[in-house]
Amino acid sequence: MKISIIIPALNEEYNLSTLLPWLQKHGAGIVKEIIVVDGGSNDKTVKIATDHGAVALYSPKKGRATQMNFGAKYASSEILYFLHADTFPPENFTDLITASIKKNSIAGSFRLDFDDDHPLLKLYASFTSMRSILVRFGDQSLFVRRNIFEQSAGFNENLFVMEDQEIFRRLKKYGRLTIIKTPVVTSAQKYRENGVIRLQFIFTVIFLLYYAGTSQKTLVHIYKNLIRTN
Repeated sequence: MKISIIIPALNEEYNLSTLLPWLQKHGAGIVKEIIVVDGGSNDKTVKIATDHGAVALYSPKKGRATQMNFGAKYASSEILYFLHADTFPPENFTDLITASIKKNSIAGSFRLDFDDDHPLLKLYASFTSMRSILVRFGDQSLFVRRNIFEQSAGFNENLFVMEDQEIFRRLKKYGRLTIIKTPVVTSAQKYRENGVIRLQFIFTVIFLLYYAGTSQKTLVHIYKNLIRTN
């Protein structure tokens, strides 16, 4: 049982330079391919990807959902694993994923930790131990049986915000989802740049507006105008 890792990227040269060697080291024998799908980077993202043995694809359109779907079409393994460039899965992630699939899970994710000891970040991360779909997001990564991903039609490319939340809700209809207790560790850089309380407040507002039926145009406007990125 092999795994294809799919990483959507936009100006991720720094994160990929450490993530890709780490994945190759700990995924040896099980990870068949690492696919980096670029959304129009103006840094060395593509070069870093190819230099570290990953497959680099150019997405026809910018957007995490489109990029991940594009990578999935190229992938050839039974299991697809969607991972953000600033997120490190545990060292035994391949064993944990394959064991979950063998126990009849059709998909799943990991609990989340941040690379920061801020007490509020520890509190936010603790909620990812819950089984509720409402606390499932892309930073926790997503593994899914390839055939189920195809049946579900993949990520909704009309969504530029909350595409991760939406696919978790649809996948639940196809079978059992697993929440692996061993956490992935994701970067807290956005929290450090924007303020831990301020950023979580913005995320909560976007979350509530999404479920209230607010247009993607408005949600993207809020995200781009209120959240600082380096």
